[in-house]
Amino acid sequence: MAALRASLLVALVVAGGPARAQNIVSSPAPDRVAVTVYRDPDRSAEDDPQLDWLNGYALISETRRISVPAGESTIRFEGVAGGLVPQTAIVTGFPDGIVERNRDAYLLSPATLLDRSLGRRVHLRRTAHATGAVREEEAVIRSGAGGAVVLQTAQGYEALRCTGLSEMLIYDQVPPELTPTPTLSVRTRASQPVTATVTLSYIASGFDWQANYIVNLAPDERRADFFAWMTLASTDETSFPNADTQAVAGRVNYEAPDPQPREGGSLSLDCWPWSTTSDIPLEQFVRMADARARGRGGVWSDGSNVVVTGTRVAHPNLEASSPVTVVSAEQEDLGDLKLYRIPEPVTVAANSQKQVALLNRPRVRVEMVYRQRIFGLVTNPDGVPQPQPVPLFLVSRNREAEGLGLPLPAGSVMLFAPGPDRPILIGRGSVADRAVGEDVEIEFDEAAGVRTLLELVRETPRMQEYRLTVTNDQRRPVRFEAEFPLAGYDFRPSRRLGRRDGKPFWSTTIPANGRVVLRYRLTDQAD
Repeated sequence: MAALRASLLVALVVAGGPARAQNIVSSPAPDRVAVTVYRDPDRSAEDDPQLDWLNGYALISETRRISVPAGESTIRFEGVAGGLVPQTAIVTGFPDGIVERNRDAYLLSPATLLDRSLGRRVHLRRTAHATGAVREEEAVIRSGAGGAVVLQTAQGYEALRCTGLSEMLIYDQVPPELTPTPTLSVRTRASQPVTATVTLSYIASGFDWQANYIVNLAPDERRADFFAWMTLASTDETSFPNADTQAVAGRVNYEAPDPQPREGGSLSLDCWPWSTTSDIPLEQFVRMADARARGRGGVWSDGSNVVVTGTRVAHPNLEASSPVTVVSAEQEDLGDLKLYRIPEPVTVAANSQKQVALLNRPRVRVEMVYRQRIFGLVTNPDGVPQPQPVPLFLVSRNREAEGLGLPLPAGSVMLFAPGPDRPILIGRGSVADRAVGEDVEIEFDEAAGVRTLLELVRETPRMQEYRLTVTNDQRRPVRFEAEFPLAGYDFRPSRRLGRRDGKPFWSTTIPANGRVVLRYRLTDQAD
């Protein structure tokens, strides 16, 4: 049947919900909640969290005051995290314990509303575009939301969106197994009525955190101000207002859970058989659906969002600017791990990120070093040696004497230097977890102003002689270091060098707009 694509509006008209089962107790929200965020264990310090796919996790601890009647009851913990991992849930505080627990994953959405109404009778309303004539009849849903919906009416079987008319399904009630918020339910027994303080703890996926350092160099490049944000991120649909919030640094012997499946989401319907009809423009469908639904109120759907009384629920944008809370975190030891506690409650909002001050260390003693590992010749396709840029490192030591002396969690580092009228970004790097007393060496981008050129000067069957030239086109001298990880050769430099980690190590100063040359000979140690 050739027909225009009809606009479909899935509407919900609640005509008196289902009767509540006896001894069903709902706890709509926790009285107090604590959120402890753990980093993605497989994400390196160089990588920022992927805000649309977070692979860290959080330990959620909720306290609720619940009145439990005598006998057997089902207690519904509403407003838990959507990424709750059911097997990690621990419930304490019920006088006689619990019998079973269930993760109610069937969230109210356009797709689940249709799927959970399979085989049920609904009201079908059709409106002609040209005349506005309305025809209504009863129908039974015979297929789910997997791309085409088949209805049985008094005239037989037919598919939605194939008549060329504006079509609307009206439901008389919400299926009892659907819930508008993520819910965990437990079954418990009580010998007498009691009001209990219950604690619910569980692991939830869809969280992550990292440190974001801002380093401002002093003009002499011998001191720097260190500041760091703790950036918390959540892709969970549940918000945790006024939460006691903390983050854990270090590697935990725990495999992060896979994101938990959620039923729900958008509803996408096509005429069946697919692509046998022409369609009205989607924009026209959305405008008509929006206008009619706003006139009715209630709960409706445009296929991507559930909207209550005509107010669209917008998808959050994690890339947008997020509120910044200027509250310094407090660091505590947690065995081999480090715990960073935010000293006052903050809101860990759904689908958002939040920043709080992590540390502030002014005038840290640092040194800027250009460092390179020398492996062998680098030539162009014609065999001509090519100059190589040298990476820039910020070097310090995590001790109080240098101005640090506290555990540094892994994260990104933005390096700024003084400019004529404002700081200028000169590099972006990262730092791994660093304990007190460890060296701090942060690598930034390669510098175009400092270059090395390695040339082969002379060669025999068992010997090669090289010349390494380091140039500096800046208006100030710079420190340069070279490592020579050369195994199997007798290394003979033209000047005395030191050693680092058992390998030859050259440290020198390159004068402003100048150069320094090192010659060395490699002799094959093979017999």
